[in-house]
Amino acid sequence: MKIRIGYGLGTRTVTHDGDTFGSFVDDLERLGFDSLWLSERVSGEAPDPLIALSYAAGRTTKLKLGMSVLVLPGRNPVLVAKELATLDRLSNGRLLPAFGLGVADPHEQQAFGVERGDRAKIFNEALPLLRRLWTEDAVDHDGTFFHYDAVTVRPKPVQQPLDVWLGGIAPSELRRVGRLGDGWLPSFCTADDIAAAIPVINQTADEHEREVDPEHFGALIAYADGEVPDLIGQFIAKRRPDLADPSEIIPTGIPAVRATIEKMVAAGASKFVLLPLSEPSADGWSAELEHIAAELKPLEN
Repeated sequence: MKIRIGYGLGTRTVTHDGDTFGSFVDDLERLGFDSLWLSERVSGEAPDPLIALSYAAGRTTKLKLGMSVLVLPGRNPVLVAKELATLDRLSNGRLLPAFGLGVADPHEQQAFGVERGDRAKIFNEALPLLRRLWTEDAVDHDGTFFHYDAVTVRPKPVQQPLDVWLGGIAPSELRRVGRLGDGWLPSFCTADDIAAAIPVINQTADEHEREVDPEHFGALIAYADGEVPDLIGQFIAKRRPDLADPSEIIPTGIPAVRATIEKMVAAGASKFVLLPLSEPSADGWSAELEHIAAELKPLEN
């Protein structure tokens, strides 16, 4: 099983000016990180993932480019297919598309113009359409939300097929991965969660005559340099009331991150994305990433 370690910026980072973000991307490439993952939050500090990943693609040749995640309900599937196919082609096949329903926040929902109750239904119709648009020359579709007559998207992606990653650990989300996803990358989970979820995903995939690559299970790992911030601790307590201590899913310090990854590997995961809960110290991103690479890159094979 190939262990791969990427890095993400989450939704709270302020690393969005050209000089800082560009140097950050350059360091990820220089240090051999597998991938860069950018999150979407219209009202947050994080840069738009499609624009920022395009910028990163132009500065790199090896770094893979992922979204954690791009909101699909509220977007035109044809335009999304065109944008992502273009990015995959211009990056020479380095795109890792990942989609979600969008955060349950009224400001975000206003931005996408979708009622919360409709998000899953729109998602379930839109994602199969993306796959068809990336592979078929003329797509006919008459659905609840979308209607197309011989629509064509060109150029096609370099990657055929273009694998789609999904997240979530709720039972309905795991079944959605089995029905529609090619990879699973959840957040705020434990090794025990992973061990319990993989059989559910695989069983659902079997029921739909599909297969998820055994090496396409992973996790987003948020980490802290010191104590877990109070706001994050409150969020974890609300989201995961079954856990007594936020540190069970938010390791503090890189040695704890390494121990978490080792437990998750034993549970069946192999793709990991680290998410810092704060900006780096005065030493900056280069020092932070060099420290992480020295400690964690030996885990890769």
